[in-house]
Amino acid sequence: MSDVEDFTGSTGRKETREEQLDRNWAELLQELRVLQTGVQILAGFLLTLPFQQRFEDLDDFQVKLYLANVVIATLTTALILLPVSVHRRLFRQRLKEMLVSSADSITKVALGGVGMLSVGTASLVFDVTAGRTAGLTTGAILLAILLVLLVFVPFRLNRRAQGQ
Repeated sequence: MSDVEDFTGSTGRKETREEQLDRNWAELLQELRVLQTGVQILAGFLLTLPFQQRFEDLDDFQVKLYLANVVIATLTTALILLPVSVHRRLFRQRLKEMLVSSADSITKVALGGVGMLSVGTASLVFDVTAGRTAGLTTGAILLAILLVLLVFVPFRLNRRAQGQ
């Protein structure tokens, strides 16, 4: 089938393969924009902490958790930017399918980074404000909830959709 022929793929849409890839790319970019906003808010919060008076009172564990969160925020930001960088390198090389496929994988990893950053930041806040036990407990509970929401629910929905 040539690229100009219409086809109805698994989406039920009548579009060329190129149109489908363009739509998929646009959807991925929108998802990355949402992720970027969340990471920017958390990273901005983290970057203001060292300038607070109470920051000097953090114990070794809290400082290490803080620094781990800064690293996770930085790496997650890089992951969110990576599909754009790849697009710039592959631009006009007729590699849209590779671009969309790699961006899909990168976005899944970035989602994990956002989850880890959310858990780490909440754990730090609870640890500083309510104590070590509260911080660790909150972190464990949030980690379990995010695993269910970000891994189990999509997996379950995918299995259910394939069973129809």
